[in-house]
Amino acid sequence: MKNKKKLLLVLIPIVLILVLAIVFFALKPKATKGSKSIEIDVVDDQGETVTYEFSTDAEFLRQAMDEADGLTYFGDETDYGLLVYEVNGVNADYSVDQSYWAFYVNDEYCNYGVDEQPVADGDVFRIEYTK
Repeated sequence: MKNKKKLLLVLIPIVLILVLAIVFFALKPKATKGSKSIEIDVVDDQGETVTYEFSTDAEFLRQAMDEADGLTYFGDETDYGLLVYEVNGVNADYSVDQSYWAFYVNDEYCNYGVDEQPVADGDVFRIEYTK
């Protein structure tokens, strides 16, 4: 009887982890291949907006940002992807003044980093200096 309880205590977490992993990968947004028309709006620390409208084959936001003519950004590579701290020459440093770059897609806060945020035809992205 004790061995069965021990076995269940080991198996239940393993099964739970497997189920959660399957759900995560099933619900994760999929990237769209092919040409798409998108817009990226950058709102700087002064509230000024620069708009980039273009066609792209990019599957993820970082690739699209690389293709946006005139858009510059810098950041640090982390275990979770690129952490953007500068856009178009404007630096945001949370450790100094609690500022950061917020990313939105179609007026919804992005749930993924720039390396994993899918790009679909007609998407409007907003990169906004936030404090």
